[in-house]
Amino acid sequence: MITIGQLAAYAGVTIKAVRHYHERGLLEEPERDSSGYRRYGAEHAIELVKIKTLAEAGVPLARIKELLAAGPAEFAAAVAEIDRGLRERAEELLRARARIARLGAGDQLFVSDDAADFLAALRALGVSERTVHMERDVWILLQSVSPQEARIWLADKVASVADPEFRAIYREHDAAFEWTPADPRLAGLAARTAAWLAGREQPETTQDPALARLVADTAGLNSPAWTRLQELTREAAARQ
Repeated sequence: MITIGQLAAYAGVTIKAVRHYHERGLLEEPERDSSGYRRYGAEHAIELVKIKTLAEAGVPLARIKELLAAGPAEFAAAVAEIDRGLRERAEELLRARARIARLGAGDQLFVSDDAADFLAALRALGVSERTVHMERDVWILLQSVSPQEARIWLADKVASVADPEFRAIYREHDAAFEWTPADPRLAGLAARTAAWLAGREQPETTQDPALARLVADTAGLNSPAWTRLQELTREAAARQ
């Protein structure tokens, strides 16, 4: 008969692990001897090695007792099921590693490749990082909450970037963030914006008021000049 320390050493586990297996009902606890110590036999050592082997193979502790009591057919079926679960976990870990590797790619970690390309196009236009980050946050939200509509809106934005007038207006809008509300350039920019919007077809999407509010909150970046520009643009559109 051997002590718990000897049992743990023979099986290559810690005494704490042996006690944990006792608590989980995986390893039977022997009776105490006249000195009050638990004494273990060969059957305990064999059982502990089986438990350790299954645990190291990735079998959840909750399934080990079931496997130890199973017949050959049940054991094989259970092992196959556990193996499938482990493969799925391994694949998820590989996907997680791929996502971590994409951290160096910046925006592509958070949005689709198409949206990341659009953001890159804005940077190429010389748009400020402040506005690019606002756009990115909007696409993060849209692609998560309403991916179908996001695809439609993104395709529309990408097509717009090909228009020289849109590019010019967008750059000026970006610069206007720093202007004062009384800046005389705002009226001209508002008129150009209203004219451009009037001359294009709006993408066909479902107008969800709640989603519109979320987008507005996400794109919450604003300035007194932008607020005034919005007012002037609405006035100019009303005169169209």
